[in-house]
Amino acid sequence: MHNPHLGREDFWERVRAAYPEQQPLLNLNNAAVSPPPLVVEQAVIDAYQLISRNPDVNMWSKLDTALPAVKEQLAELIDCAPGEIALNRNSTEGLCTAIFGIPLAAGDEVLVSAWEYPSMRAAWFQREQREGIKVVPVDFDLMDSDADIVAAYETAFTPRTRVLQLTHMFHWTGRVLPAQRLCRLARANGVVTVVDGAQTFAQMPVSFRDLGCDYFVTSLHKWMGAPVGNGMLVVKEDRIDRTWPLLAPFDPPPLRVDKFDHWNLGTYNSALQAGIAPAARFHREIGVRTIHERLRELTRYWVGLAREIPGFRLHTPVETDDVGAVSLFSIDHLDARTVERELRESHQVHVKYREVRDLRGLRVSPHIYTRESELDSFVEALTEVVAKETSELRS
Repeated sequence: MHNPHLGREDFWERVRAAYPEQQPLLNLNNAAVSPPPLVVEQAVIDAYQLISRNPDVNMWSKLDTALPAVKEQLAELIDCAPGEIALNRNSTEGLCTAIFGIPLAAGDEVLVSAWEYPSMRAAWFQREQREGIKVVPVDFDLMDSDADIVAAYETAFTPRTRVLQLTHMFHWTGRVLPAQRLCRLARANGVVTVVDGAQTFAQMPVSFRDLGCDYFVTSLHKWMGAPVGNGMLVVKEDRIDRTWPLLAPFDPPPLRVDKFDHWNLGTYNSALQAGIAPAARFHREIGVRTIHERLRELTRYWVGLAREIPGFRLHTPVETDDVGAVSLFSIDHLDARTVERELRESHQVHVKYREVRDLRGLRVSPHIYTRESELDSFVEALTEVVAKETSELRS
């Protein structure tokens, strides 16, 4: 699906036709999980039916033989070697593999910001309680400049720092961190880096080599459009042998990156992985730069309309080049949960309430199948809800 006409609605209508209709709600929460293109959906159905005919043979002797080629396709997209990729179920599983697999000793320090994904923070605190490592908080505001954020991490480094955990794009607001600079800073201090790329991979250009991290983790069912339940862990070649697998492997060593793979789950649903290859092809045909430009365009479009709403407050810097589909807003003096409920129940618009620290708001995340006219409808609905709730508040 080559795109020589970025911005022309006829092209994006063809993209729209390649996706299942989102009903009954207008889906503006793609940051949670994106629908797969129809070709991906059909590939999974076909694979599941194939499995049913002879499960033991068709799962492992037929479907799974395609996985090395799948890794080659993913390696092209993320810019790494196929032998550095492990396939799993989601970002949480991949991050836990790194978090629990990196050898650490009592007193070793790990830098973790307050904005990290809650269960990943919990995983590090579990290691702190069990093993006596020290989780060191890094504090900054999500609207701070890149320079201020880098400085916050820099001041947190000590001679005991061993690991830096960071999120490339925070799912709360869509803020993108200067990950390459932070990884370079960590490397200069001999510190291992774990990058949560759940929201950046396939939404915008990402290179494992350019980032310079040791571990990169993502979910393939977000912006690439693979079936729900597919994730990818990239482990730098020289870290593979030094990292413990999350689950004990079935086969004896040496296993290399396979020790982190889905094989160690026991029996799993191979049909879901049959959707990775067509999702990667679909994504590659459009092109990640085209995708990022479209998502950035859609975000700036609806924000430009919504700025006219009284009390509208944006919590995402949208004028930066790395802004994508994810943004967070609130309405002064209104409970965001009430606005979320009214949008869904009265206008069939689905956005997502997010709360972390003192930040509360509604996350909006369109995808490339989203029409500008649908964003018009969303902003019109939001305008009505705000007017109604403000009137009730005053009465």
